[in-house]
Amino acid sequence: MNWNNGMNKPFLCKPYGKDYLWGGRRLQEEMGKETELSPLAESWECSTHPDGPSMAADGIYAGMELTEILTLHPEYLGSHVRKTGDEGVGQLPVLVKFIDAKQDLSVQVHPTDDYAREFENGQSGKSELWYILDAAKDAKIVYGLRYSTEKDTLREAIQDGTLEKYLQKVPVEKDQVFFVEAGTIHAVGAGCLIAEIQENSNLTYRLYDYDRVDKSGEKRPLHIEKGLETASLKTAPEPRQPIRVLRYTPGCARELLGRCRYFEVYRMLVNTEKRQVVCFRADELSFRVLLCIDGCGILTFEDTVMEIYKGDCIFVPADSVEIRMHGKFQFLDIRC
Repeated sequence: MNWNNGMNKPFLCKPYGKDYLWGGRRLQEEMGKETELSPLAESWECSTHPDGPSMAADGIYAGMELTEILTLHPEYLGSHVRKTGDEGVGQLPVLVKFIDAKQDLSVQVHPTDDYAREFENGQSGKSELWYILDAAKDAKIVYGLRYSTEKDTLREAIQDGTLEKYLQKVPVEKDQVFFVEAGTIHAVGAGCLIAEIQENSNLTYRLYDYDRVDKSGEKRPLHIEKGLETASLKTAPEPRQPIRVLRYTPGCARELLGRCRYFEVYRMLVNTEKRQVVCFRADELSFRVLLCIDGCGILTFEDTVMEIYKGDCIFVPADSVEIRMHGKFQFLDIRC
């Protein structure tokens, strides 16, 4: 197997921040995100989307956008991604972000791939997975409709401010997982801190925003007709937590959180003893994104030592060099 003479080295990502009006300060205070934005609602940790491209924070590519790096080295995506993907040159098929919801997010829906390609200039739709990092005692999410409803009924409810009575609201707790398929009416509720893995898309149709105004005193635009056109209006099944099985190896435990046609997400818990290390390597099929969600540790590869902390995001090219992990930390391991 060709390891490219060690060139396929991981690097730390520098995120792109978003100051949506519902955000808070937890990403700065708990994860050390350095930004002048206030509030900081989202940090796009690993992104090639033009609305928020992340950059390399260290290594030989420091200061370059991830899109530039992948344009120079399309092999970093992996053979499976290059064979099946249709995102374009330099594009990842996924977008990885943190979300801090100090207030409720708008009630919204994302289009399917078919709808987006036909009506949004060939863009991708947006299915997503949420991993709940923390949740207030009374935190809830909106997940679909309580019962099947006609478009005209929902349109009227949006206009007269009674939409919430049709929404299925689900209490959430730390460490839960939710897969939100495109077409599902949804919203993240106040008090949730979330890691989100999604298709590489920023298409959101806002149905209801509680009549809030932004910094300029203006209401944010709604997209009622497009939203109702693409939304599932049937009764949504109550989301059930997936069966999760931790598989142990010396110094590490690993479990599958979710898998769909777009991505796979695992949670890994590293807890090494003094002389113990955990070895990790991305195969030739797919890149990996390692999103640290708790603790701290050290990654070593070839002549490099990388300290990682909660909130850090590491991009690992396909067919990577071997990475040795030491410390006590958790991360999400994302691949396509």
